[in-house]
Amino acid sequence: MANKNLNKAKEAKKDEFYTQLEDINNELRHYREHFRGKTVLCNCDDPRVSNFFTYFAYNFEFLGLKKLITTCYKNQDTDLFSTQQSKEAVYLIYEGDKNGDHIPNVEEIGVHPLKGDGDFRSAECIELLKEADIVVTNPPFSLFREYIAQLIEYDKKFIIVGNVNAVKYKEVFPLIMQNKVWLGASIHSGDRKFWVPDEYELNAAGCGIDETGRKYIRVKGVRWFTNLDYSTRHENLILYKSYTPHEYPKYENYDAIEVAKTSEIPFDYDGLMGVPITFLDKYNPDQFEIIGVSLVLGNQKPKDLPKSKQGGPAFYLKENGEYRRLFDRIVIRKRQ
Repeated sequence: MANKNLNKAKEAKKDEFYTQLEDINNELRHYREHFRGKTVLCNCDDPRVSNFFTYFAYNFEFLGLKKLITTCYKNQDTDLFSTQQSKEAVYLIYEGDKNGDHIPNVEEIGVHPLKGDGDFRSAECIELLKEADIVVTNPPFSLFREYIAQLIEYDKKFIIVGNVNAVKYKEVFPLIMQNKVWLGASIHSGDRKFWVPDEYELNAAGCGIDETGRKYIRVKGVRWFTNLDYSTRHENLILYKSYTPHEYPKYENYDAIEVAKTSEIPFDYDGLMGVPITFLDKYNPDQFEIIGVSLVLGNQKPKDLPKSKQGGPAFYLKENGEYRRLFDRIVIRKRQ
């Protein structure tokens, strides 16, 4: 039901999901060496409620940052520390502690107006993007394709939140296959809690109100996407199962074997294998090569496939004379 609620938000362009500080800390601790001397941009954030702003402002000296820039969408408070209202979008600049208390104070944070509404695609926000070394944020899921395309266009390093199904996007999968983008270190399963605006309707399972009175929603399939390397990404997946034709049947419409679980990849098979997309949680580019995805490679249907079982590109198995259409698969092979 949480995913159903997420889809509704996507349709309405209501993507204001605020990431939990615990999730941010658990991921960013894997990249600390990348931040020293760098300018960080959080360009999809309201600093009043953004834990990205909180994390980087309070860890500015610890990470050795050069500058923190945060853009804030229109209709937020220009004076973030009072009740003064403004329709202006703003951006914040923080360049570290000035008074020695090691706390980001009002007088140390520069608040500047934007001419537009703070959309990451606007010319003035692109100028801020050009200044940044690393982008870290939770972009609107409905605009994920455009967002990641912009980061690639401007050759930026990034750590961003998305849905695991985004790996199948035609704009994203080639980047993963070419080892230009990969999944992050900390989230590999389960759902995640996100705060939502007060006006958000809590009409799905997994929604609620926390002890502070803030509304939240739980979303399945959340992942971090990045192009910053981390050590655990290069740990080999331990393979323990031996290949047998019975346990690993070949697809009817593509020359590869079916491996239903990443943990069951056979250690003694060197040909092509189809694995679930969650394989990317364990993907070591030194151990495996990604060949493609069934959404592309499964475009040829079995000749005698009944019309009732036909759909978009996919791989098929034949069991007891009946065809079974499989969920999306990534095709891999072991590196020699």
